[in-house]
Amino acid sequence: MFPGLPDFFIPIDKTLPLMTETYGLWVYCIFFILILFETGVIITPFLPGDSLLFVAGMVASQGSLDILWLVLTFLIAGIAGDILNYWIGNHIGLRVLQQRFPSIVRKKYISRTYGFFERYGGKTIFLARFIPLLRTFAPFLAGVVSMDYRRFMFFNVAGAVVWSVIITMAGYYLGSIPFIRDNLSLFIVLFVILTLISIIVFAAGLIKAVRDGSQE
Repeated sequence: MFPGLPDFFIPIDKTLPLMTETYGLWVYCIFFILILFETGVIITPFLPGDSLLFVAGMVASQGSLDILWLVLTFLIAGIAGDILNYWIGNHIGLRVLQQRFPSIVRKKYISRTYGFFERYGGKTIFLARFIPLLRTFAPFLAGVVSMDYRRFMFFNVAGAVVWSVIITMAGYYLGSIPFIRDNLSLFIVLFVILTLISIIVFAAGLIKAVRDGSQE
């Protein structure tokens, strides 16, 4: 299993309705913890993110969950997760990376990363919210290079609002369509493929921006 790709392997469209029936209102706490860890802990990017929001929205369209509480849960968890990840990166991230990977984490690479976040940090935090794996690593790196915290929080909150509302509401409205509901597993696989493409494109742009910054 590759980190950041659990949505392909976990039949969340089957397990989520069962969780809702089993745990009742406690399921909101479970959702909160899942998103908090998916966005806030660098070693758990494999937890479901986008597909959890979408399928939960679909379950809400059937009356099993309250859509407003659902969006609020994902919103607060997403914001809190990025804050947690930022401070992990800020306090222990650089030291641990230098100890573990001394030949890779060199001062010139840190300087380039710092320069990148000075110029593109806001856009990175906002856009990474929609890309699994990068959603976990972006706030961590922002903390490592001590990105201005007020700027970080602005884009953190903005990204979390758009992310939680759009994907959850998409599941709420699209999930009520019989064709989508009956073929949800296929749509999740297609979504993972699109996610892989977005990761490659984003990573290529990131590498190019860092290289261009180092040549200036």
